[in-house]
Amino acid sequence: MSAILNKITVTPSGAALGADIEGLDLNIPLDQHTRSEIMDAWHSHLVLRFRGQHLTDESFVKFGRGFGELDLPYSSIAGKPRRPGLPEMTVISNIVENGKPLGGLGNFEAAWHTDMSFRESPPTASLLYAIEIPPSGGDTWFSNMYLAYETLPESLKKRVEGKMCKHDHTYNSSGRLREGMTENQDPRTSPGAIHPIVRTHPVTRKKALYLGRRLNGYILGMELSESDALLDELWAHLSRKELTWTQKWSVGDLLVWDNQCTVHYRESFDNNTRRLLRRLQVKGTKPY
Repeated sequence: MSAILNKITVTPSGAALGADIEGLDLNIPLDQHTRSEIMDAWHSHLVLRFRGQHLTDESFVKFGRGFGELDLPYSSIAGKPRRPGLPEMTVISNIVENGKPLGGLGNFEAAWHTDMSFRESPPTASLLYAIEIPPSGGDTWFSNMYLAYETLPESLKKRVEGKMCKHDHTYNSSGRLREGMTENQDPRTSPGAIHPIVRTHPVTRKKALYLGRRLNGYILGMELSESDALLDELWAHLSRKELTWTQKWSVGDLLVWDNQCTVHYRESFDNNTRRLLRRLQVKGTKPY
């Protein structure tokens, strides 16, 4: 029997990145043609949104595997697995039941970052699926790191050429101490992976800024004050509105983004409201 090809619609956000994919129920297995269309759209738009989904846990995990081998998350960030049989899937939530949090990150603001860049081989992709969403707040902003690099003034491009940056392991994106870590305010001595400030995407071969997060970042070989000044200049550049797109969450939204060429941050929200999302991440390779 021949495969029935899904017909999808790709609608760009009109901003610097992001696109909606319509015409799919992700509980239904995808044929290879549709998977290829999704991957092409992902590499073009960096963040894809699938709205109105009603996914089982198994369907979410199966869809995530279409982007590569799933990674086990860093537990103190992403909370506990939703189900013992699906260790790759974790919960992002502020909800507390019987005195125990359902997931990680609470209701705090999460500053601009790319996921898990403190690892030697950070994840390629992250997927987030919305189950409960507060009436306001908790929006997620994304910035296009291809454009951030391309629009750097030539003088700034020359200053970062060949530079390496330490991606601190001590604190998470909300500025809180990671489990098992010791307070360290000197990024020159803090633990963390070292990656190039300008990396090459392994599929598109395009260059992108790659900074991880601002907190405790450090550019190797510089005086600390000099490193801080340059990082501040880079972060101010990449967070400009014309490089960004904002996800205003609705129940049933599923987002997948490319950690190799985007950064994102989450706005805070009222802790008296409920927010519950499921999360996956895809294994990556060492940036170069």
